[in-house]
Amino acid sequence: MRFDILTIFPEIIQSYINTGVIGRALNLKQSLDIKTHNIRDYTKDSHYKVDDSPFGGGAGMILQIEPIYETLQNIIKNSPDTKKHIILTKAGAEIFNQQKAIQLGLDYNHIIFICGRYEGIDARVEQYLCDEAMSIGQFVLTGGELPALVMLDAIARHIPEVLGNPESLTQESWTNTESKEYPQYSRPAVFQPNNPHLVHTDAPQEWEVPEILLSGNHQAIQDWQEKNKK
Repeated sequence: MRFDILTIFPEIIQSYINTGVIGRALNLKQSLDIKTHNIRDYTKDSHYKVDDSPFGGGAGMILQIEPIYETLQNIIKNSPDTKKHIILTKAGAEIFNQQKAIQLGLDYNHIIFICGRYEGIDARVEQYLCDEAMSIGQFVLTGGELPALVMLDAIARHIPEVLGNPESLTQESWTNTESKEYPQYSRPAVFQPNNPHLVHTDAPQEWEVPEILLSGNHQAIQDWQEKNKK
């Protein structure tokens, strides 16, 4: 699957996609292709300016439509046959969720993110150059790069071979609205912190893994896991 991200800060995107699960998938060239595009490279302004004050007045500056259009035109010209979906990251838009992540991965093989910045973006971008606007929550960020990365990560995890163990997807939270997860523990079975009350004053001196998980009784463990989902 291909992702293209339009931004004025490509270094934000690169620092994330080159690490962790996404970075491993890119290095192994496994079903994932991510490209960043600095819209300053497509401006006709001699000073690489891509923002201006809004008509009619208003606080701050907004991203202009022309460099965004030119960047998109180049992407589409060089990938005419992909099944594309263009998303504008925008505060106040429909909120992205797990079901949307899965559906986008199933319906398209090319997702393009347009990252907003400053006080906003020329409204014609949403009107003429994207398929939908998406938000990741009811709050405002300084730019659209983080929302684009959140959505990319959530979608990419469902692409074959991106995760090292595909079974990781089977019991995730939010895969359906009823989905819950049980607590998980690892070694040591008994942890003896030098300050058990570092955060909670009522914490015990020894922090133990539930004994049932050490029993080797698979049915009992499965029953415990089911009972303790939350």
